[in-house]
Amino acid sequence: MSKEPGRLVIIGGAEDKEDRCEILQEVVRMAGGSHARVVVMTVATEVPLEVGAKYLEVFHRLGVADVRTFDVSSRENANARSAVKAIEEATCVFFTGGDQIRITELLGGTEVDALLHKRFEEGMLLAGTSAGASMMSSTMIVEGEPETNPRIGIVEMAPGMEFIHGVVIDQHFAQRGRLGRLLSAVAQYPHHLGLGIDENTAVVVENQTFRVIGSGAVTVVDAGALTYSNVRGLRENDDLALCGVTLHILPNGYKFHLRDRVPIIEKAERNSSKSEGTRS
Repeated sequence: MSKEPGRLVIIGGAEDKEDRCEILQEVVRMAGGSHARVVVMTVATEVPLEVGAKYLEVFHRLGVADVRTFDVSSRENANARSAVKAIEEATCVFFTGGDQIRITELLGGTEVDALLHKRFEEGMLLAGTSAGASMMSSTMIVEGEPETNPRIGIVEMAPGMEFIHGVVIDQHFAQRGRLGRLLSAVAQYPHHLGLGIDENTAVVVENQTFRVIGSGAVTVVDAGALTYSNVRGLRENDDLALCGVTLHILPNGYKFHLRDRVPIIEKAERNSSKSEGTRS
């Protein structure tokens, strides 16, 4: 396995499991292809047997012979030797959707938590969808109102599992109208980038960059250059005023540098754009 840390596949939920399975195919490829050893963590869901069975079927269909599910319904489970052994042998741990607070409450500070960070630092692939995406960051969105303007109190935040720092992740982004709640989150944490990931869309993080795969887009909300905010002194449900926030909309194939907070526009694409401008 690679010794390079920071390999994440963060999925906005509702990834294709029936047709091309582009995102899950990439998870399998990065995990070692036919030699992959995948552990599906169903800790976020209250229906682990049903959810786990679906991912077992999908990963088997994509050519992974060694795939197993592991449910954590208590903190005792998260300290079990069987869980530790499964993760020690895995090339990929995949977190399903559900409720992200279940992940932190049941795994936080356990042997499984410590081992996941150790294996991640050694190069093991971590992937997660929906709730399994939100928990990746050091500060996560727990819940919030969709389809509304940015306001104080419409988003609840909590500590995440800390596999990626400096970002706040929201999922099912365009489909559930979550721009207002992500802006509200970033207004409270302007040192963090907001990543709004659409359904059947993912960011693949390696080192300090990510690339977008899937059928939707990733919305990057950057309040680093914020020129004005009225957040101080506001009360619950008051409207937010935010000036100078930068938005980047990145579809399939585009890249972004997290540390430098800039999109990476490939040289070939820039040259193509110039030639099109000349012809017009």
